[in-house]
Amino acid sequence: MANLEIVYRKQKGLAASKGELESFINNYVNDQISDSEMTEWLKAVCIHGMTAEELSGFIDIMVHSGRHMDFSHLDSFVGDKHSTGGVGDKISLIIAPLLSAAGIAVPMISGRALGHTGGTLDKLESIPGFSTNLSLTQFQKQVETIGIAMIGQTDDICPADKKMYALRDATGTVESFPLIVGSIMSKKIAEGLNGLVLDVKCGNGAFMKTYRDAQILGTLLKESGENSGIITDVVFSNMNQPLGQFSGCWCEVKEALECLKGNGPKDTLELTLELASRLMVQGKLAENFIESRAILNTLLDDGSAYSKFVEMVKVQGGNSDSFLKPDYVHIPSDELIVASQKSGFVEIMDTYSIGIACALAGCGYMKSNDNIDPTAGLECFVKVGTEVRVGDPLFRIFNSNKSKLVKAENKLKKVVTIGESQKTEQLIFNSN
Repeated sequence: MANLEIVYRKQKGLAASKGELESFINNYVNDQISDSEMTEWLKAVCIHGMTAEELSGFIDIMVHSGRHMDFSHLDSFVGDKHSTGGVGDKISLIIAPLLSAAGIAVPMISGRALGHTGGTLDKLESIPGFSTNLSLTQFQKQVETIGIAMIGQTDDICPADKKMYALRDATGTVESFPLIVGSIMSKKIAEGLNGLVLDVKCGNGAFMKTYRDAQILGTLLKESGENSGIITDVVFSNMNQPLGQFSGCWCEVKEALECLKGNGPKDTLELTLELASRLMVQGKLAENFIESRAILNTLLDDGSAYSKFVEMVKVQGGNSDSFLKPDYVHIPSDELIVASQKSGFVEIMDTYSIGIACALAGCGYMKSNDNIDPTAGLECFVKVGTEVRVGDPLFRIFNSNKSKLVKAENKLKKVVTIGESQKTEQLIFNSN
């Protein structure tokens, strides 16, 4: 009855004490509360939110439902980056080895594709042999030894969040400010970080559609990080068009490899450097952003960042020889070109639908039991503001399943608006 009382009170917009919440959540983890009862509480939180005190307690409970990593014995600054999710966002694959090459220890725990957004784990697992399933003991030892490890959430890290997140995804209770903040920050706090940079995306391809909503979320994330003793910066970036040129799994790994060599799309490198510079300053490896960018660019140009990625891949069982001729790995059997039906300028890109098209092609999970197709992906030939003529290619969609490809193609035929005015999209908004 005490558990049901918490649900009823939240449905009336009333807060629970930390002790009450702790009992409620622990009972759920231990299967003493049903999914249906927890769903009612989650829905009530989506409607009524949480007080600041309630959110703080909620995060602490999630953290202490499992193990808390400890890297305090390291001389290195311990930092990580998190993105709220986008299309073509392969920044984690670039920024983690880049920061590690600069001397920051990076214990990165990532997730899988969700809805229209790609997943870092799925991208990493497209590398032949690469394992994201390390134990926390292996994870900690690898960070201590080579300064970087990239894994998925284990049963030991925030098990309450892991169980609740699966339920939220299935019950449409993902888009709630306190639940998003609790899920993100509990995992980052459990990593034992000194510093964190958050890439909060806004636009038609982001969970936060408006800059105002992104600011609200960013403020809550920053406050939660700093209340837990983590230096936290937030960067707001634009998701009104895909990031980079490719969206998918292996094709994004290939693009990340180019970026790690100092090449690659300008927008992808720009956002990587913007985010990485904040952690460099946090960790006192650079006095300011100008010095930080100079150091980071050197690490890209001289091959240090690329070498660090190769080192991590080898340690986690991956075949780094696949990087030597990446075009000969995960070769798609089918592809289709989506061409412009009129002349003019690209005025709008429906990034959400582009992400759904990628998932339909095999890059994501349309159903929970779907399998990722590492050969699947999207090549984007245009950005907002690009001038096109009738017949010019807009997208190349590819995979190894023709029926899925046709569904993705049909989606892509409707995602670009061509008009007479030439507009551009700002990549990075204000930060805090």
